Amino acid sequence: MSLPRRSPLPSDDVGIRFWSSCTNGFKAAEEEPRLLGTVENKLGIEEWLTSQGHEVSSDKEGPDSVLSLITTPFHPGYLTKDLVTKCAKNLKICITAGVGSDHIDLNACVERKIQVLEVSGSNVVSVAEHVIMSILLLVRNFVPAHEGKVVGTIGAGRIGYRVLQRLVPFDCKELLYYDYAPLPAAAAEAVKARRVEDLKLFVSQCDVVTVNCPLHEGTRGLVNDELLSHFKKGAWLVNTARGAICDKDAVAKALKSGKLAGYAGDVWNVQPAPKDHVWRTMKNPLGGGNGMVAHYSGTTLDAQARYAAGTKSILENYLTSKPQEPRTSLSAWASTRLRLTDSAEIFVGF
Repeated sequence: MSLPRRSPLPSDDVGIRFWSSCTNGFKAAEEEPRLLGTVENKLGIEEWLTSQGHEVSSDKEGPDSVLSLITTPFHPGYLTKDLVTKCAKNLKICITAGVGSDHIDLNACVERKIQVLEVSGSNVVSVAEHVIMSILLLVRNFVPAHEGKVVGTIGAGRIGYRVLQRLVPFDCKELLYYDYAPLPAAAAEAVKARRVEDLKLFVSQCDVVTVNCPLHEGTRGLVNDELLSHFKKGAWLVNTARGAICDKDAVAKALKSGKLAGYAGDVWNVQPAPKDHVWRTMKNPLGGGNGMVAHYSGTTLDAQARYAAGTKSILENYLTSKPQEPRTSLSAWASTRLRLTDSAEIFVGF
């Protein structure tokens, strides 16, 4: 698949303004330069861009002058259809330094021919490791508590499959997965995982459910009151995918009633999460079961190095009019997705 080269820029191509949205690292970022995904260190690309006469800014003023938006999924800059239409008239390219671009209205960008790209695969190992740690946190007693447990993943793509791989040594009773397409036979055999094609039947068999699918129209609010009613009583739920995949009030209610023994994750339906977000304080009947943390599973130092390097590669291709790698282009995927039926796109590998 060959992707189109970048759209022509205005005649004053020199001096492009790049706007980046990262987390404030404060003193820690000043002392540790490897904290690349911060406002202070700007993915390590500021010196490279300014040496070519460009500008990197974190100032949200003057969006009309911005031709490139660089954001992370951990502290995202939300690009809505309204912003694309009214405030981002000169925007040509949006880059997610990481994986997951649901903070960007892909359809609006496709309509205005704005390229949307992300650093595909840059932090899948980091997230898979966090899932395992979250399961251990909830279930307690570490290895002994996992003996005899059925663990299942919603989504068996790049992260979900790595979660299954890392669960094999725990000798779980069974590993299950729910996805729109089966794993290759050899891959399924390697982790001894069984596919369950009906989601309600899938959750009814699991002691632990982990969510590892992307957020889009087909998955928003997927884990709601109705689906939770099919969970085993006392099951554990881990979500490091996107907060909006789970109905926040339904999860809090299920935890309070004991339907869920615990809920853990690092993703919130709005980020940063408001102070009164119910997931900050929810508990099970025993006063525990809350494993929520800030969104950092995919931003380890190793992951930051990978997605910073990937962002620079995307920018180099853009500035030199070279084609982008097909796997990085979300706008090309969205153009194709618009021609698919809902059933064909429910769980594209994450």
